[in-house]
Amino acid sequence: MNLLELLTLAFVSCRVIEAKPVAIDVNSNVKYLGAERNGIEVFLNIQYGQDTSGVNRFKPPRPFIPKPGTTYDATKYGPACPQTFGQWLPPLTLGNITSTSEDCLNLNVARPKGCHASSRLPVMIWIHGGSFWTGANNEPTTMPDGLVIESIKNGLPVIHVAMNYRLGFFGFAQSDALRDEKSENAGLRDQRLAIEWVRDNIAPFGGDRNRITIFGQSSGGLAVGAQLLAYGGTKPLPFQQGICESQALEPGITGSFTIDAMMRLVDSVGCNKTSVHSPETIACLRSFDTEKLFNASATTYFADIGHNIGDIWLPTVDDDFLPAPPSQLAKEGRFGDATYMIGWAQGDVNFFTDFTIATANDTYNFVQGYLPKMPSEHVNHLLSLYPVSEFTPPSTTTLTAEFYRSARIFRDIIMTCQPIYLAENINAKGNSVYLYDFNQTILEPIIDKLFNVSDIGVVHTSEFAYIYGNLSHYNDSRYPFNPKPSDYALVSRASRTWSTFASLGRPSLPGKDTVQGFEEAFSVENNTAIYVIGGPNEGLSTFDGPGSHREVERQRLRERCSYINSPEVIGYLQY
Repeated sequence: MNLLELLTLAFVSCRVIEAKPVAIDVNSNVKYLGAERNGIEVFLNIQYGQDTSGVNRFKPPRPFIPKPGTTYDATKYGPACPQTFGQWLPPLTLGNITSTSEDCLNLNVARPKGCHASSRLPVMIWIHGGSFWTGANNEPTTMPDGLVIESIKNGLPVIHVAMNYRLGFFGFAQSDALRDEKSENAGLRDQRLAIEWVRDNIAPFGGDRNRITIFGQSSGGLAVGAQLLAYGGTKPLPFQQGICESQALEPGITGSFTIDAMMRLVDSVGCNKTSVHSPETIACLRSFDTEKLFNASATTYFADIGHNIGDIWLPTVDDDFLPAPPSQLAKEGRFGDATYMIGWAQGDVNFFTDFTIATANDTYNFVQGYLPKMPSEHVNHLLSLYPVSEFTPPSTTTLTAEFYRSARIFRDIIMTCQPIYLAENINAKGNSVYLYDFNQTILEPIIDKLFNVSDIGVVHTSEFAYIYGNLSHYNDSRYPFNPKPSDYALVSRASRTWSTFASLGRPSLPGKDTVQGFEEAFSVENNTAIYVIGGPNEGLSTFDGPGSHREVERQRLRERCSYINSPEVIGYLQY
């Protein structure tokens, strides 16, 4: 189907009609009654998996099968998966978790007004982040209304789906007993079931099962990477494209962070039978009610939050969903075929870097603490690639050169070089991949007010205000809110870039208000191309050489990532 046909189909099938939103599965006569909101239609709390409590705790999710002839009220959000109540890390998130349950495998669908079963629109499935510890599909910063509206204005409308999946101890518990019953990586298995539900059930809502893009940020971006690697590529992917924002892989997956947390939790609730790995221990954990077990997991989590900067409950190599370490699966090309867009924020992890870092010794301790398996000589060599003279703090901040140095090393390890490693291997398999560096934010003054630290940079989640098509989520009386005309302009441009990628498999479209000239990462011979989105120098830049922007070239990504992505260092990074 060519572009003209796509535009025509979108216009005809998504015309505005006056009718209450409804989606009907004609095969089972199941109806979902939705609601209108901000000029779009939403269907909330659609159950895709059964209750995961009790004997089903940790086990692979079971599909929810609606009773034929049932009409579902899809006008209210469902519960989040077990986590701490309240708000988590403002202003990176703005939501308030008020209801949780182990019966939480639900999703929300947002579509252009007037769509129907023959619309066949591309679908974007959002996997939220939150360190695999927190988050839900009703988070205000990722509310899909603006994204869908911008896609309509762009002439390439999309449908958006957001899922809940099991988190923390409930989603990522580890033990040999769980591995034997294929119950590790439960949270990733939930995501897979949700994606398969969309593939199999999105048609009545107006979606095209053959044009699915999964996307996520932070641990959600890691999930998008893990879904590509799922089953070592032995099973067909239930999607065609992916977008990894601010993570695609992560250090520590083959380390002991999670099993150590598991043992502390087992001890705290008195389930330490013969071993954390015994079936009796798992049976004991399944006997507790949700609240008691979560409270115990929260106590141990907050006691250990300094470990791995809080990313404690991680996926594991389970000889099934992840049959080998992610770095090995990527290197060996053992993953499905899909087109990917992968990127990070310019100052991505600045918010998670210790604001008090002031000396070279502080930097060493911070990096060594994050990479406990890396020998000191390798830590020192890594630090030598980032001379402090290259990091001059603005005169208006109390943050030091060593802080910015530490934050850049941290960013390159988790947010930049590992994604580049995955991108290189996607390209080696013959699939298209795009890389970006997001370089604009409205969060700086908010963080300054909340934490008394200025010039924090373009931090984690900065892209949400733009790609989700709405700055107003941050227009809160508690926070400074002073967007510039360039921010409003980027709302349109960034949001439409994301939805254009979902529609066409490429992020740029001449004649449309997308970023322009966003080419594939390896389209330049013997170099790598990164698109800088936002900021004063938006555009395509190579790592170095004639096609590079000064601000990209000075990051020395070729040299630094070659070291960080070397086989020996990957071993120390434990993924």
